[in-house]
Amino acid sequence: LSAHHRGDSSYTHRARAAGGSTLTIAVALTLGFAFVELVAGLWSGSLALLADAGHMATDSASLLFALIANLIARRPVSERHSFGLARAEVIAAFVNALLMVAVVLWIAIEAFNRINAPVPVKGLAVIGVGSVGLLVNILVAWTLSRDRDNVNIRAAFIHVLGDLLGSVAAIMAGAIIYFGGPLIADPVLSLLVAALIVRSTYGVLKETTFVLLDSVPTGVDYGAVGATLAKLPGIVSVHDLHVWAMVPGKAALSAHVLVDDIERWPVILHQARQALNRDFKIDHITLQPEWLRREPGVINIRKAE
Repeated sequence: LSAHHRGDSSYTHRARAAGGSTLTIAVALTLGFAFVELVAGLWSGSLALLADAGHMATDSASLLFALIANLIARRPVSERHSFGLARAEVIAAFVNALLMVAVVLWIAIEAFNRINAPVPVKGLAVIGVGSVGLLVNILVAWTLSRDRDNVNIRAAFIHVLGDLLGSVAAIMAGAIIYFGGPLIADPVLSLLVAALIVRSTYGVLKETTFVLLDSVPTGVDYGAVGATLAKLPGIVSVHDLHVWAMVPGKAALSAHVLVDDIERWPVILHQARQALNRDFKIDHITLQPEWLRREPGVINIRKAE
């Protein structure tokens, strides 16, 4: 006998397939070109290329992590994991975002060092390698951009977007230096890319942290949820109300509700489910009814058996 027969919720506690072949190809492309950029960056002296190589190396890890996490998250619920393993993707996205923060800090430190002590850069080589890297990153970013609903894929996409911006910065830096511009163009443009990556990374960190802490989902008004339940005919009061995101985009709710007539509970429950789904897109709902039992001189609150 399974404790997880399909019920009234559309959420199955399993992640959907997220394009395993696409992620595999993306890993191969990013890892291969990261090595090319590493060699070219050391040879040319370009921080922009080295930064981009660092981006692409972490991208390869993040894409591989995303692929493994999706495979794990697609496993069904079990006696050990009654909520399934869909949050594996949230954990992967959180870790990937932290890796990007570490990469950004390294770029910032190295950039400031190079601003204080400029390093000679072979501009033409940087332009050539950066251009090829840009094409690779555009291809990978395009394949990942088709699945923006999955926070795990979105975190990996941010890595690749950072690489794409890094390639643009490398090309610009190489062009400026090749045509006689200042050497600090290389570290300055690297800092600009780092700042853009931080902005995108913050969004993923915020979203995944809220999910891992079982916070009320973004866009859901906790007070309004309680008020909506309390206003339904037959419900006297609501307490022990909890609203959380099981995974991004899938909210769950549990609460105790005091009703005036337990005989009407099936109707009240149906109305509650309709209201919560309609107003807040919450369809994974657990409500425990309590009711008043009137005896001479005493009013007791009872819970459903």
